Amino acid sequence: MTINQPFSRQDRKQGKLSFLLSIRDFVDNVANSSPARLALIVYAGVILVFTGLLSLPGAAADGNITPLHDAFFTAVSAVCVTGLTVVSTAAHWTFFGQAIILLGIFIGGLGTLTLASMLALMVSKRLGVRGKLIAQQAMNNAGRLGEVGTLLRIVITTSVLIELALALMLIPRFIILGESFGEAVWHGVFYSISAFNNAGFTPHSDGLVPYETDEWILLPLMAGGFLGSLGFPVVMVLLERGWRFSRWNLHTKLTIQVSLILLVIGAVGWGALEWNSPDTLDGMTLWDKVLHSVFASVMTRSLGFNLVDMNDIEPSTMLLSDALMFAGGGSASTAGGIKVTTIAIVFLAIAAEARGNRDVNAYGRTVPEGAMRVAISVIVMGATFVAVASGMLLSMTDEDLDRILFEVISAFATCGLSTNLSAELPPEGKYILSALMFAGRVGTITLASALALRESRQLFHYPEERPIIG
Repeated sequence: MTINQPFSRQDRKQGKLSFLLSIRDFVDNVANSSPARLALIVYAGVILVFTGLLSLPGAAADGNITPLHDAFFTAVSAVCVTGLTVVSTAAHWTFFGQAIILLGIFIGGLGTLTLASMLALMVSKRLGVRGKLIAQQAMNNAGRLGEVGTLLRIVITTSVLIELALALMLIPRFIILGESFGEAVWHGVFYSISAFNNAGFTPHSDGLVPYETDEWILLPLMAGGFLGSLGFPVVMVLLERGWRFSRWNLHTKLTIQVSLILLVIGAVGWGALEWNSPDTLDGMTLWDKVLHSVFASVMTRSLGFNLVDMNDIEPSTMLLSDALMFAGGGSASTAGGIKVTTIAIVFLAIAAEARGNRDVNAYGRTVPEGAMRVAISVIVMGATFVAVASGMLLSMTDEDLDRILFEVISAFATCGLSTNLSAELPPEGKYILSALMFAGRVGTITLASALALRESRQLFHYPEERPIIG
């Protein structure tokens, strides 16, 4: 008779090695066949892990298991750096729960392709040629292909340093305002990570409302959020080439220029529409009105902090906010939306068509036709997602269209501004918004590429025939 012996230490090591090798083979196969699909799988896996962590009794202040739809929604909102909430971040979650949310924000802020590439580097020690090409594309082709691993590490280092700088600005202010050293450190770190990653989560039960006239808190948050919305490729160009406009590449020029234009348009428009509103700006000093207007313009672009109740703003202001949220920030950034370079390319194409030019030019460069097709695809797919989700929520609730549209665009654009509709929705409505946040964060093009059954290149060309347009 044979007696079963317990596994030896060598057997356990071999088992772990076999498991790691199987993971490496899976990552290599997926990365080389479809890097976009790898990004999708990694992001979905991270969300499921954080859903499980937030479902633990120790994550909730009352010691009970958080309902699955609420834990899942919060995990998606954190990992997709959105900021929409269905429960109070300060009241419902323990310190452990808030730490899990903060970790999800940091990981999610790195981006899908960066996250997938880093996972491949850690597990398999190599990306594969196609994986490196996709990672390089995520950073706007910054650097040579062989430097992708180094550039990925620079992305993480830059994120940590900027968030540390923001925290060092905020911590002394919270101490001056009467918080203990421990509370000030926690709140400073939380706000710095949330701001730079354009997440919009707040560790205070009443958010930033108590600090609505405090420039020492609002200005660093605006600066961090705006810098995060520019994107890692832009930040790296600024670090390498300085602040001379002529030395920037086309992506950096368009991103910063359009971002500043939208910032000014948003601030002027928001301020003009709410200047005499008794529920928002009326009764404030001139400086506070200007501060609120600029803050609102930055927040609607993706950051998601708010100083006023979104239910109190004028319908025209809500429409302006919808447009700014849908526009979003820079590509490969922590911001959402259809991205400012998409808007820039479409407007450049319109201007070229109006002038009768065959090429779309900007700053001595010609924009390829492929980029214009991608820009149009992003806008159409984004508008389709918003329209379909709005129709679904209208069919299951009695809410007005403007309130639903605001929440849907905020979810798709991973902005986080809310009329509190998310918390009022039934579980199926929360899953719809969760799907929107996921689609908005991974990007419509990445999502389409990942779901494609196959990749092919057409080897023939049909005769051209121009239909009547317009």
